Amino acid sequence: MSDSLRIGMVCYPTFGGSGVVATELGKALADRGHSVHFISSTQPARLDVFRENLFFHEVSMVHYPLFEHSPYVLALTGKMVEVAREQDLDLFHVHYAIPHATAAHLAREILAGQGRSIKVLTTLHGTDITLVGKDANYAPVVSFAIQQSDAVTAVSEFLRQETLAHFDCRKEIEAIPNFVDHKRFRPYARPGLRKRFAAEEEKLLIHVSNFRKVKRTDRVVDWFQLISKEVPSRLIMVGDGPELPRTEQRVKEWGLGSAVHFVGRQDMVEELYSISNLMLLPSETESFGLAALEAMACGVPVMASDAGGLPELIEHGSNGLLVSEEGQAEGIARAVHLLSHAPTAAAFSKAALAASEKYQLSEILNRYQALYRGLLDN
Repeated sequence: MSDSLRIGMVCYPTFGGSGVVATELGKALADRGHSVHFISSTQPARLDVFRENLFFHEVSMVHYPLFEHSPYVLALTGKMVEVAREQDLDLFHVHYAIPHATAAHLAREILAGQGRSIKVLTTLHGTDITLVGKDANYAPVVSFAIQQSDAVTAVSEFLRQETLAHFDCRKEIEAIPNFVDHKRFRPYARPGLRKRFAAEEEKLLIHVSNFRKVKRTDRVVDWFQLISKEVPSRLIMVGDGPELPRTEQRVKEWGLGSAVHFVGRQDMVEELYSISNLMLLPSETESFGLAALEAMACGVPVMASDAGGLPELIEHGSNGLLVSEEGQAEGIARAVHLLSHAPTAAAFSKAALAASEKYQLSEILNRYQALYRGLLDN
């Protein structure tokens, strides 16, 4: 086996955590000389196809009157078979059990019938297990997809335990956390950027997500409304998604229109983190919390729900605040103190930055490379 691998990277093309992790991982692998072929419905949000060793293969959908909904799994399977044959891939690294691991299994069976062998690594990211996967209609498919994979990873110990607890899974699952590129996400503020959003005496809060229900963006507005009563503040809402209209309505209901900035999707989100004082992340659950990690790498403490994998990342009262359903009033009070007391803010910022150092891109990349090679050596 040569040192350079040929990897088929299959992911959703969105700004969500799984798509971001897959894209950043692929870019880092390409920088190390591996050929990485992204296979998705559209080009992933952070993918730069002009980078050496990076390639994108679009899954084309064909619409037939017979089908009420286009069969994406079949189209994806066909594209995976095509790319594997033409590029002589060594393995598929698929992100999300549904539908990507399912398509990978079908593609591998087709390739096997043609005398070709390929390995499949499945990375579980969250809602494929915690929400969609628990639906009775999908649970057997998720269990099958996990079981048929050559190796399985989860982005947190919480998610690993959730998978083992709720699925018929006899496969060993390795917890490999998400990562952050500290060359990109670091404390750096572009001169003059902050004053576009807040006055010098005001604090600046931020929320970044794909605006799905699980992110509870209406609660972001509620938290901000309570905090801004005590500390002059502004809020930046970064992202887009199905809950955006409802969130905008919530802002109007509270009369916060002039204090909340909706800026849509932003590629250079690290610049917005770096001018912020606190991130708000009241999600119903987070398997890991990649947005929280990226904020912390920019020296921004995070106020988040005490749920899912977030306690693995955030140490309450040190580098951030964890808020339980019953403890919202206490959480708001502590956030007000953090924002209004400069020594506390500085200590939290320093601790957030230090905590993020445990999630270096290079170290996580080494673990994935070792896993790839272990699969191919067997």
